[in-house]
Amino acid sequence: MERPEQGLVISENNDWVLVKHIPVDYVIDGFRLYKKAFIEKRMRSDKEIQIEKVLNLKKVSTEAPKEFIFTDTIGFLRWVEEKYGIFEFQDYDDTELTYGKVNKVDNNMLIIDMIKSDGTVEVEYDYEYDLNEIRAITFETDYHISIQLLWKSNL
Repeated sequence: MERPEQGLVISENNDWVLVKHIPVDYVIDGFRLYKKAFIEKRMRSDKEIQIEKVLNLKKVSTEAPKEFIFTDTIGFLRWVEEKYGIFEFQDYDDTELTYGKVNKVDNNMLIIDMIKSDGTVEVEYDYEYDLNEIRAITFETDYHISIQLLWKSNL
């Protein structure tokens, strides 16, 4: 069984929902944008209500990042790359996150310069991602910031 994702909803439009990601209990780790087409069900049980209460008591900000606006998938990826240098996303393989920079977009296919976990760019990497299959875009997480710092140190 897949473990449900948790997050504090910040904002949403018809296609996407922006949340502060909660990987465990009362811990906030960055932001996630979820494409609504891939959300099976949204729940708000007693556990989520308690988590929300604790986060409110901790005065966790419920503001969207500065200059954030809703757009489409490639718009979000370009915004995250512009703001943080690299992006992080999840496609149909919900067990992996992909890090990179936009190389080009051709017929709704995204070709990226992939950033490996040591911060180096995979030069020979030319895998295409279908923009319609990107289900989550993540930023400001501890791991995203770590990969970003490694990438910058390799420039």
